[in-house]
Amino acid sequence: MRLSQYFLPVLKENPAEAQIVSHRLMLRAGMIRQQAAGIYSWLPLGWRVLKRIERIVHEEQQRAGHIPLLMPTLQPAELWRESGRYDDYGQEMLRITDRHKRELLYGPTNEEMITDIFRSAIGSYRDLPLTLYHVQWKFRDEMRPRFGVMRGREFLMKDGYNFDLTKEAALHAYNRHLVSYLRTYERMGLQAIPMRADSGPIGGEDTHEFLVLADTGESEVFYDSEITDLRFGDRQIDYADETQCRAVLEEFTSRYARTDETHDEALFAQIPEARRRKARGIEVGQIFYFGTKYSEPMGAVVVGPDGSRQPVHMGSHGIGVSRLLGAIIEASHDERGIIWPEGVTPFPVGIVNLKQGDAATDGACEALYAALAERGLEALYDDRDERAGAKFATMDLIGLPWRITAGPRGLASNTVELTNRRTGETEVLSPADAVERVAAAYAPVKAREYPVAVG
Repeated sequence: MRLSQYFLPVLKENPAEAQIVSHRLMLRAGMIRQQAAGIYSWLPLGWRVLKRIERIVHEEQQRAGHIPLLMPTLQPAELWRESGRYDDYGQEMLRITDRHKRELLYGPTNEEMITDIFRSAIGSYRDLPLTLYHVQWKFRDEMRPRFGVMRGREFLMKDGYNFDLTKEAALHAYNRHLVSYLRTYERMGLQAIPMRADSGPIGGEDTHEFLVLADTGESEVFYDSEITDLRFGDRQIDYADETQCRAVLEEFTSRYARTDETHDEALFAQIPEARRRKARGIEVGQIFYFGTKYSEPMGAVVVGPDGSRQPVHMGSHGIGVSRLLGAIIEASHDERGIIWPEGVTPFPVGIVNLKQGDAATDGACEALYAALAERGLEALYDDRDERAGAKFATMDLIGLPWRITAGPRGLASNTVELTNRRTGETEVLSPADAVERVAAAYAPVKAREYPVAVG
């Protein structure tokens, strides 16, 4: 993409309304624009990151055997009355009446609708287990929307739902989701710690939140510092193997890690004092097992092996897709701007032309652009007629992992500069070697991809 042909409305000054780093940098980098309180337009750069995050979520869900679908944003109120949640959910739910006086709501979550879909099509235990998920816009009418996409009213969320014959099978689905979430977050360059949490209005006794440690987090968290040494990495897991999935759950949840809602001071005191930590965290996902909370009142039953009809055991599992952008920036930035991890960056590399209009420099930049494209890497080429300082400032602000700088002086000796945004280190290389170095950096990212149906 040539920057002269792109829409990137960057801001030089910090917006007054932005209270935290991620909100400030997303506005300055031209990623979002507020349309109303807690409601944003996603501009091209922000949209690219959002779609990259969404794709990783799809890949890891389908790697775990989960099936994508798409449910509507508006839901009939009667479904929520069946479950008993319509009046209980509170004022965060946006209730709507259409011209025919039918009561609707803008979905904050989809337990009722997915249960209705299930009961209309599944009647035998032979069709189980089943996990369905979608990535869809949600709306919760927050009283005080703030912090940009971190606490907006409209947000993009992946929510998935498992249906199983027994509690044991449903708990395997719970463990399977925990494993897939660990993979998902690490691919985005995040360490998201599973913490024992409160179930809130969704219900159920078994639930873990995934939190990214950050000073701007809204949740107070307490944890054993040993948990921050754990990494899932590239280990191979058979998601059908209950023992393997349970072992991962035990590995990542055996050490103390809880949010303030479930914190137990007596248990916390049993940890050696040197390892006790108190901090703040950003919630980026949550998994629940809630048994028959929805299947019993809504009649989601199957005929079991013995011929009896029994309600299915269920769980729900969410990832805050749009919130993740804010969490990644909170965890990965410096005083100059964003530092994107390779897995989610909007463009893998930026090309800066130091003398636009010079035939040799223009030609070298075009050759770099084409060579990167041949390797499946779409560069953001700053071909504007701007001073070098402005181009560097833009690249630092938007945070692409790599920058190739080409100018007449270096090209006279067939060299360009390759700069790593995270470390700030610059190497002088031939154009061909710079391309190969960037391609090598992305080889592990591409190796972790999984063929998916995104929609």
